[in-house]
Amino acid sequence: MSSPSVSTSSDCPISDFFALGRPLRSLEFFPPKDDAGVEALRATATALRSISPDFVSVTYGAGGTTRERTAQVSALLRQELGFTVMPHLTCVGHTRAELHDLADRIHAGGFRNIMTLRGDPPKGATTFTATADGLRYANELVALLKARHPDFCLGVGGYPEKHPEATTLAADLDALKRKVDAGAAFVTTQLFFDNAVYYRFVEKCRAAGINVPIVPGLMPVLSLKQVQRFTAMCGAALPPALIKRLEVAAENTEVVEIIGLDWALTQIRDLLAHDAPGYHLYIMNRAKSALALAAGLAA
Repeated sequence: MSSPSVSTSSDCPISDFFALGRPLRSLEFFPPKDDAGVEALRATATALRSISPDFVSVTYGAGGTTRERTAQVSALLRQELGFTVMPHLTCVGHTRAELHDLADRIHAGGFRNIMTLRGDPPKGATTFTATADGLRYANELVALLKARHPDFCLGVGGYPEKHPEATTLAADLDALKRKVDAGAAFVTTQLFFDNAVYYRFVEKCRAAGINVPIVPGLMPVLSLKQVQRFTAMCGAALPPALIKRLEVAAENTEVVEIIGLDWALTQIRDLLAHDAPGYHLYIMNRAKSALALAAGLAA
């Protein structure tokens, strides 16, 4: 990640937002592959300023070019558009020395929030292998970042339906607790489509001594094939009722999006009614779904 230009001020830690006692709204972007994609993202992010998200995150790929784009997009969102930005950082392909350098660059850029992840295996690999003098687990990255800059506010991932590589949900919860004990301030979940899954997960986390905010992560469905691909990768289940509706809509894109938005809106209303600390939207760099959800919640 190249160094963003230095800002005169630093972002507010997201932990301070949770302390306000109101539900937070956040959005996730992914770095485009080319300059045209960056311009499209700029237009999307500009449109989303109207819903005033509390913060936005930017994912971090395994390739060098994608990592450079993460820095570029994070700086754009923060400096041009005024968002509080949480760049992602992973262990993949980095030595400890490189991670120290990245932490220094991110901190110097005024960023105080990082989504801290182990990261997926590089493309073509089926298992994660740590780089020589690198890190194997996200809790190690949390510890490294907090030691380097104690004022970093670190988010970590949680998996309501279990991380695909975890042997059991109990083992996965143990891994999550290690991340929180190492200094993580909050958890953002992998996407899910049944709120009962999230509520059970929160209960299990609390019983395990994980007491930080657990933010539900949601993805409004844009196509059946797309969501089936994502859920197969992350181990999330699609409720039969949602599958049936999407199958009836078939290839009618507009109807599929209406169904997806309606399902997500119902999820969000229920989550907020049950005192979730907010919600995080995986919007696939598209403004339409986030704007529609904000309008629906305002009704």
